[in-house]
Amino acid sequence: MTVTSALSPAASTELESSLLASVPTGLLIGGQWRDASDGGTFDVEDPATGKVLATLASATSEDALSALDAADGVQAAWARTAPRERAEILRRAFELVTERAEDFALLMTLEMGKPLAEARGEVAYAAEFLRWFSEEAVRDYGRYLTTPEGKNKILVQHKPVGPCLLITPWNFPLAMATRKVAPAVAAGCTMVLKPAKLTPLTSQLFAQVMTEAGLPAGVLNVVSSSSASSISGPLMKDARLRKVSFTGSTPVGKQLMAEASRNVLRTSMELGGNAPFIVFEDADLDKAVQGAMAAKMRNMGEACTAANRFLVHESVAQEFTGKFAEAMKALRPGRGTEAGVTVGPLIDAGARKDVHALVEDAVTAGATVVTGGAPVDGPGYFYQPTVLAGVSNTAEILRTEIFGPVAPVTTFSTEEQAIAMANATEYGLAAYLYTRDYERMFRVSEQIEFGMVGFNAGVISNAAAPFGGVKQSGLGREGGSEGITEYTTTQYIGIADPYA
Repeated sequence: MTVTSALSPAASTELESSLLASVPTGLLIGGQWRDASDGGTFDVEDPATGKVLATLASATSEDALSALDAADGVQAAWARTAPRERAEILRRAFELVTERAEDFALLMTLEMGKPLAEARGEVAYAAEFLRWFSEEAVRDYGRYLTTPEGKNKILVQHKPVGPCLLITPWNFPLAMATRKVAPAVAAGCTMVLKPAKLTPLTSQLFAQVMTEAGLPAGVLNVVSSSSASSISGPLMKDARLRKVSFTGSTPVGKQLMAEASRNVLRTSMELGGNAPFIVFEDADLDKAVQGAMAAKMRNMGEACTAANRFLVHESVAQEFTGKFAEAMKALRPGRGTEAGVTVGPLIDAGARKDVHALVEDAVTAGATVVTGGAPVDGPGYFYQPTVLAGVSNTAEILRTEIFGPVAPVTTFSTEEQAIAMANATEYGLAAYLYTRDYERMFRVSEQIEFGMVGFNAGVISNAAAPFGGVKQSGLGREGGSEGITEYTTTQYIGIADPYA
């Protein structure tokens, strides 16, 4: 299997060059785009070719503190801004992102690798957080009531938590930015946004759009950098910072939580996953395969919600695996801008090496490669869509987040065994169930330890739903009515009743 690149000899089409030239390459601090304090830069590469797309300013610790200075300087004024005004800014941002959907989609395809069709889907999903929280901004309800003994009144109000550090991952560059920025804006918080160094261009363009939407200077500051610790370290030691929201790996999340404890920072952590995809004996197998493709291959498998372990009832395992393998085999790897491409590259060479090591370990432990099983020849960091059958329960691939287009299939014989296998992980983000039995759906959902469950559905993320996990998959929720509460504190005022 080989990959054909759509790049011209000049390494970029005119459209791509024009778009890349329009993306700010500096740091956004206090409403101004500027160079790093030490003049440092870093390159952003196209994972489909390995070629440099752009060179960005690389923020230093000094720049990070300057960004916090800007955020803290306008926090009080921004908190007093009318909820309707904050809502209108978010609504305008939604409209601008929607208008520029093709630009955002192409930019994500270039820096992250996902096919254009999938990138367009992310733009629509990401924009919905702007629209949803524009509506939630004016509905952040408090309450007023009489104490049970009737002597006082209780007034409860929500206030912005204060300046926030938002750290986004590389795999969903726009959606993860809007999912954090939108509720912070709605709640009245100022922000320092640190995008992932592998895919910062989308956040740079998004910040420009937020400015165009009317967000005041200093409310959103963006400090892209080649060093995450040089940004998070000094900021989390500063008493002015009041919250950190992080999406990424569990080990890094644990480290950030330890650092956050020093100043008792509010934390939201969306961490690793090891999602089971359970196919019961009564499932509609054709729909299960469709769901498996959606749950596994979204973002080339580089998603925390990606189906990681396929637990299939022994009576239907052979049929399901065969149909699943045929669907995976039909995928076409390639650069995401190329017509007909359905699966892009992994993010870098290290990611591809890690995925292949898991496959080799599984095969050594007795698994059979039904399709795929190797890197793709050619430029870029491609890996063949892979299905493994007969995977041993002791294989590392069932314990580790794969983050690639590899689907290990193992079997179970009873519902109780499926539940035990699903729960045999320190993670608890997403799980997927395929069965025609609604009673089983409720019964199994009650017993499995996951923050989100897809019932006969392979994609469940939605701006109106609370996204998050349990156990070592993190804490807090993003999206839904719960999303804005992550950025507020609760204040109770006891009022003497003059008539008591």
